Amino acid sequence: MAISTAPVQVPPATANCWQCRHFASSWDPKLPYLCRFMGFKSRNLPSMDVLRMDGTACMGFSAKTAASSTRTATAAHMSEMRRT
Repeated sequence: MAISTAPVQVPPATANCWQCRHFASSWDPKLPYLCRFMGFKSRNLPSMDVLRMDGTACMGFSAKTAASSTRTATAAHMSEMRRT
C-alpha cells in the first residue's frame, strides 16, 4: 500500500489540534506532535493524520478549557518571577 505524498486539503470542519486538550508536543524530534486521546505521535498534526487515514474529521476533539489556559499563564508568570 503506497502512502500519498500529495498535500491534504483541509476542510473547514477539521479539528484544530492546537485548541484541543488532548494535543501535546512530544520529546521526539522526529515525531513532535502527540495525541493523548488516540495515543500516537506524528510528524503532522494528529487531526491531519486522522483525516488522511479515515477520510473524516477527528472525533476525539475536546476544546481546551479556560482553566488550562489560566494554569499556563500562571506557570509562565511564576517562571518569569523566579528569573528576576
